[in-house]
Amino acid sequence: MIDSKIEDIDATADRGTQSVPFLKWAGGKRWLMDRHKDAFPTFSGRYIEPFLGGGSVFFRLQPESAILSDINEDLVNCYVQVRDNPLGVEALLSEHQASHSRDHYYKVRADRPTDPLQAAAWFLYLNRTCWNGLYRVNLKGQFNVPIGTKTKVVAETDDFEGTSKLLKNCTLQSGDFEDSIDLAEDGDLVFVDPPYTVKHNYNGFLKYNETIFSWDDQVRLRDAVSRASRRGAKIVVSNAAHSSVIELYDGLGTQHLIDRSSVLAGKAAARGVFQELLVVIQ
Repeated sequence: MIDSKIEDIDATADRGTQSVPFLKWAGGKRWLMDRHKDAFPTFSGRYIEPFLGGGSVFFRLQPESAILSDINEDLVNCYVQVRDNPLGVEALLSEHQASHSRDHYYKVRADRPTDPLQAAAWFLYLNRTCWNGLYRVNLKGQFNVPIGTKTKVVAETDDFEGTSKLLKNCTLQSGDFEDSIDLAEDGDLVFVDPPYTVKHNYNGFLKYNETIFSWDDQVRLRDAVSRASRRGAKIVVSNAAHSSVIELYDGLGTQHLIDRSSVLAGKAAARGVFQELLVVIQ
């Protein structure tokens, strides 16, 4: 049985002015902001996101101040370079566009640059031309996603200078989720969107990550969220709609079940509409 504290959310359309994320990311939350933006409470402090990914929620909310974090150092470096040198990233991406081919893709994939700006363009080029924008590395930490079907490296929606302005007042850091959640104070809003591990079962998303996000990490995350709530922070948690996760967050805020579509599965039969859990603590 699902706990009686779980409530329905009416899907509400939000088509206002927005900045489009420049990265495609597995488990991205553009759909969440399109349909359920009103589920996010208003806040007076900073916006904090410890699992940054494509940053869909950040780009829609456009907070005045933020702490954006992710364990993926290449991802964080890409954001830093877009913030600090948007024209440099754009120029290098245009060079990749001019050279894009199957041979170019695999040559680039095999040779990660050490220069931070070059590495940012490398990361963004692979993100836009690999299969489904997936991020996956082998045991040596080497990116190993095959080439996808997209041929457009420079997007019509690109506005790196505009994105840079949005990121100017952001602290960007790479590290464990607790490092950023433990910074949350009264008035802050924390959005948490971890890998969807459930108890006694490793979700398929996990094999795409360099490090396993375990059930112990889910418990550690819940505890960090609980501590931040006691300090006065408002929190929104997106997670798997599984009985173990529902039980884990029992007593913390209000739980909502919402529908989402999955397009990542390799076989069409495995795609469809699934439910996710949204926990709102305020």
